[in-house]
Amino acid sequence: MYELEVKVKTDHDAVRSKLAELDATQLSTVDQVDTYYDAPHRTFAETDEALRIRAETESNESSSAPDPVTQLTYKGPLVDDASKTRTESETEVESRETMEEILDHLGFSPAAVVEKSRERYALDGYTVTLDTVSNLGEFVEVETEVEADHTNADFDTAREGAFSILRALGLDPDEQIRTSYLDLLINDN
Repeated sequence: MYELEVKVKTDHDAVRSKLAELDATQLSTVDQVDTYYDAPHRTFAETDEALRIRAETESNESSSAPDPVTQLTYKGPLVDDASKTRTESETEVESRETMEEILDHLGFSPAAVVEKSRERYALDGYTVTLDTVSNLGEFVEVETEVEADHTNADFDTAREGAFSILRALGLDPDEQIRTSYLDLLINDN
């Protein structure tokens, strides 16, 4: 599976208004803590890959917050010059602590942590996410999935659809950022 994503840095208030005008469906609001790992056998920064453990908690006003859901994710190198499209493999893990121990025993070491709050909306077959990233600010991502047995036309169609959503939200696809939040944080410090 490929994740096709376009991302721009922007203020959320105007985007929320546009989402309401477009009758987007709010899906969820979550808090995420992503711990990225370095590999003992190659440098992910050089290969443009990522390995992370994500703890995700639903944001709500109830006093009893649910336990975080933990996922292990591998992201491959970018495969498209006009968007942030890459292979993504993800699975839920029962115990974050056990997964951390396994990675530690294999020689993987924590490299950085990215914390964010996300508001997710569905619009025309795409997920629109309003991200507030600690130490970086506010971003909007528009994403969809493209099957692994894709054609270039599939990427083109999905990318143009994402660009169309950005335009409908009053955003310019030419202002997209193809850099991950991890890289933005590392290069900002």
